[in-house]
Amino acid sequence: MDERADTKDVQIIKMGAWSGGPGCHGGCGVEVHVKDGRVIKVEGDPDHPFLQGRTCPRVLATTQVMYHPDRLKYPLKRAGERGEGKWTRISWAEAYDTIYARMKEIKEKYGPESIVFGQGTGRDAGGPILLLAYAYGSPNWTLLGLSGISCFTPRLAGMYVTEGDFTFMDAAQFSPLRYEEPEWTPPKCLIVWGREPVGGCSDHYATGHWMVDCMKRGTKLIVVDPRCTWIASRADHWLQLRPATDGALALGMLHIIINEGLYDKTFVEKWIYGFEELKKRVQEYPPDRVSYITWIPKEKIIDAARLYAKSKPAAIQWGVPVDMNAEATSVIQAITSLWCVTGNLDIPGGNVICRGPFGVSIYPYSTEELTAIYGKDFVQKLSEKRIGADRYPLVKNFRGWALSDVVLEQMETGKPYPIKGMWIQTNNFLACAAGEPRRHFEAIRKLDFNVVVDLFMTPTAQAIADIVLPAGTFPEKDSVFSTGIPLNAIQKVVEVEECKSDWEINFELARRFNPEIVHWNNVREMLTERIRPSGLTFDELSEQVWALPPKGHPSGSAPYRRYEKGLLRPDGKPGFRTPTGKIEVYSTTLESYGLDPLPYFEEPPESPLRTPELWKEFPLILMTGRRSPVLFHSEHRQIPWLREIDPDPIVEIHPETARRLGIEDGEWVWIEGRRGRAKRKAKLTLIVHPRMVMAPHGWWLPEKEGEDHSYGVWDLNVNQLIPMGYQSKSGFGGGPYKCMLCKIYKV
Repeated sequence: MDERADTKDVQIIKMGAWSGGPGCHGGCGVEVHVKDGRVIKVEGDPDHPFLQGRTCPRVLATTQVMYHPDRLKYPLKRAGERGEGKWTRISWAEAYDTIYARMKEIKEKYGPESIVFGQGTGRDAGGPILLLAYAYGSPNWTLLGLSGISCFTPRLAGMYVTEGDFTFMDAAQFSPLRYEEPEWTPPKCLIVWGREPVGGCSDHYATGHWMVDCMKRGTKLIVVDPRCTWIASRADHWLQLRPATDGALALGMLHIIINEGLYDKTFVEKWIYGFEELKKRVQEYPPDRVSYITWIPKEKIIDAARLYAKSKPAAIQWGVPVDMNAEATSVIQAITSLWCVTGNLDIPGGNVICRGPFGVSIYPYSTEELTAIYGKDFVQKLSEKRIGADRYPLVKNFRGWALSDVVLEQMETGKPYPIKGMWIQTNNFLACAAGEPRRHFEAIRKLDFNVVVDLFMTPTAQAIADIVLPAGTFPEKDSVFSTGIPLNAIQKVVEVEECKSDWEINFELARRFNPEIVHWNNVREMLTERIRPSGLTFDELSEQVWALPPKGHPSGSAPYRRYEKGLLRPDGKPGFRTPTGKIEVYSTTLESYGLDPLPYFEEPPESPLRTPELWKEFPLILMTGRRSPVLFHSEHRQIPWLREIDPDPIVEIHPETARRLGIEDGEWVWIEGRRGRAKRKAKLTLIVHPRMVMAPHGWWLPEKEGEDHSYGVWDLNVNQLIPMGYQSKSGFGGGPYKCMLCKIYKV
């Protein structure tokens, strides 16, 4: 009998979903169907205000992840040489004892800073990995391999130095009434900048569903994207820009809006600092010049700028490509200035300031949040040895990351102190995020001791790990989702073999290293303390599933225009949480760091304009990282339902380009750049520009382990063409994952 059809004795538990399983940061509400201690189905929860029952294919395939025959189910210890593929099953007691002894030895001999704690994305790893790193005494928590930490952090930093807070588009997600909320109005215009929210991963804020809901209510679209995505095909204006020229486009739009007097004069006069300086700067970006830089016809730039500025309210929602521009922090500062000078900040249907619900922070986004959890003196002391903090001001002052580019450099040189070990959690860097993966491979395999925590054996775990620990999916863990609204409980409802959640694993080791920091009896007690501002215990939150701050709460996102009511500043005065109390389009914070206080544009490290001779040899622009509707980064390659939909590592090529190169659809080709090459299957499509190609990242083949246990990663990984070391002057942003030059030819 099909157990899915048999509903007798099935318990349905409502909760939030944060990977593993779906992979992403979705935070959507789900219903987990449990029978006889086994999850038999996962569906969207129609009663949850966040996504109202909508969910993605990865959530629907959660059972295939949880009960996959190849899933890691118990701790493993390396039995042969690194990369040899020989493992011995061990107990959790032996795993904990071995890890504690080896890490304690390294700490006593070289100092705690000599172990780097490298996370990836997904699986709510930020909170657990930071807990372990700080309990151990290491300041070196990083997005291992991702150049410039070029994912969301640059956007957070750019917003922070401009407005003192973070914003998301307002699609009525901040009220349980959703679209029936009386104060809410849909944006008249929405700019979707560098993301495909419908066919890709929603990442918990401004999902494609919300955008479609707004479109049904009359919202017009401006889409900025080199590819003709689904949402671009529905846009009133599609701006097909040259990759990594977003900053020039934003400054060009500001030029039009300011020079034509289309900005919100009342808001600018009262709440904007440095407007005249910005006005002077944007004169350097007239439409003719911006058109030449971006490849967008001048008329389209002008029309789009006018539509956005004349629409009130209007919103902007962006994606990771803006983080991967040269000098990305400045690019983000320019885009942020668009919604600020038009007065679309913290108004219904605009870009709404969004803080953690009730002030709860599980995954700290700023040094302020770190300090609130761990204390000012503790955080400052650790930061003295944090890798990259001595060179890059935002790394030092804004968020607690060690800078990934400098981490690689320091592993190779041993200066100013040696790196001796690596704790790797939710990070398959060899197949996914790391630029120059061969350099990372060579550096990390020489370290004294490496631990990997993951759901499956990956190329990374096979290549460099000494101990591999089996992590849990979301129905196997207690956790809290607190990014955006609302506050969601995730609760452990089943166990799978000997798998443990990231919180459980890190909690146990952190308690051994520092019982003063980890003073709770268990994870649930810790979570109860973390969510105390909500007035709920973890059990109470789990019972009611989610919680929203009441209107008027400083950490809610309603009522709007909180800057007028003194709800944003610690002193309770009207204004914003910036040094001047105003929106700083001329950033006094950046100025104090010795950086340009105004936004500007810089060419990518390789481009037709910056390196014309190289353009002759490599006449195509390589974009990487396009999201899949069914796969998340390097996850899910072994999940049948999902792999059937997205089966092959492809490269998208325009048919005209393919004909010129003698390439047919479905043929295997090499993508080659200055630093290496990767093999892909050609997919001929009109959605890409004739002078651009798109190669999705994260590819490896679990079904082809091979003699060297690399799973094909050295053939397929497109990041072999991507360099490290081009991070922005601020430290955050600038990883050139979407703009390197290449050529393509048949295998």
